[in-house]
Amino acid sequence: MIDFNYELEFALDDEAVYASWLTKVIESENKKLGEINYIFCDDEYLLAINVEYLNHDTLTDIISFDYSLGNELNGDIFISIERVRDNANDFNVSFTEELKRVMVHGVLHYCGYKDKSESDELLMRQKEDEKIQLFHVEQ
Repeated sequence: MIDFNYELEFALDDEAVYASWLTKVIESENKKLGEINYIFCDDEYLLAINVEYLNHDTLTDIISFDYSLGNELNGDIFISIERVRDNANDFNVSFTEELKRVMVHGVLHYCGYKDKSESDELLMRQKEDEKIQLFHVEQ
């Protein structure tokens, strides 16, 4: 099950479409959907989590906590809508496109993809692009 939670004045246009897309992403990686919670928040909310749990005093667009068991993906994905808006502006893409990238990024981490090295980051970007294309498939 994919659940969407909101800690600010924001809501996805059609949660069912996003949930269906993310389920397809998970299946395309030969994984099973367990329980994934998306928590949309602001910079202040996510910064507090970053400081408390990761000891990082910096703004970020996403923090994911992975509770996966084998091939069953489970976790909490926190996304700062403020960071997504700023990043969309910085990268000259639409807010919706950047939001999809960040949302799928968390799931890809659960699938085992990393982004710490240059080569890992390149593969992560390729996977993000590939999985975003699944969004456009008829639901």
